[in-house]
Amino acid sequence: MTRLRRSFGAPLAALIVLLTGIWVLGLIAAPQVIMIEQSLWKMDRPAGAAELSVQIDRLYNRLDMLALDRAAARTLSTPSATDAKLAQIDAERAAVAAEIADLETRESTPVRTWTLTNYAQMGQAHLRIFAKTILAALAVTAIAFAVCYPIAFAIAKLEPPRRAALIMLALVIPYAINELLRVFAWQMILNYGGPLNAALGLLGIGPVPFLESGSGVFVAMVYAYILFMVFPLYNVLETLDMNQIEAARDLGAKTWQIHRRIVLPHARPGIAVGCIMTFMLSAGSYSVPYIMTRGTAAPWFAQLVYNRFFQASDWNVGAAYAVSLLAVCTGFVFLMMRLLKVRLRDIAK
Repeated sequence: MTRLRRSFGAPLAALIVLLTGIWVLGLIAAPQVIMIEQSLWKMDRPAGAAELSVQIDRLYNRLDMLALDRAAARTLSTPSATDAKLAQIDAERAAVAAEIADLETRESTPVRTWTLTNYAQMGQAHLRIFAKTILAALAVTAIAFAVCYPIAFAIAKLEPPRRAALIMLALVIPYAINELLRVFAWQMILNYGGPLNAALGLLGIGPVPFLESGSGVFVAMVYAYILFMVFPLYNVLETLDMNQIEAARDLGAKTWQIHRRIVLPHARPGIAVGCIMTFMLSAGSYSVPYIMTRGTAAPWFAQLVYNRFFQASDWNVGAAYAVSLLAVCTGFVFLMMRLLKVRLRDIAK
């Protein structure tokens, strides 16, 4: 705070701290805390609900009897006796009606019970989908790294730099189009009647069921999230001193040795950031697997979370599913940091 105040002045430093606090607490921490809290309770019918129903039925019968008594009271001989009897019956009816209203409120008002049973709702079928989603996200991350690493290395070391800027611009321009439109475009490309199967047909191959087999999901996801892998790798590899590579070549190192001993260790922060972002986006993707499989294949876990929230209207179980996915993604972050031996400070750079 002192350094901020010295650099920007007290008013601007206070504004920066305020906006940072709103971002961290209001947009990051608060939604996660609310989701965790929602996953730890459920609404149950109150204890003794059956007994309450019996009491309510008995009181309704009592109201019917009082209505008959009120009709009979009108036949009394004197007006004063009739009025006194009607007043007594009306008072009793009001008391019975108030008791019925109280019991019905108690019967219909659910009780919040703190429990972990929401997490136990994930049966074997949903656990398989969860495991399949995590493995698929890992596969997407690995494919994206295999595709993006040589691209990022080539762009980072291009001469002159203007050529690298043009290639990066060519990568960015397609992202000006809405993601859904790009995914639908890949669906048409990989469809039975699409241009890819038409080209394979000329070679006597196919038609290949890209969409039905699920391979189309991997293609669309790698394409959708390629920038999140390329940019971190490019930013790190751009700082690599080419003299180290030249020295390794002069000492007789082969290309794969140069990358294993020099380039990859230098690129560890970028690899960590790219893998974390790609994995988290893939694991939480809803639209890409749904569109690419036309909703006919087994759902990804994000679709189950959506169904729990909006189709089953079970927000507590949906929150438990979402927290489970969040826990795995958080674990993946720390795993990548440990495997690549990077710190949060390295990732932030």
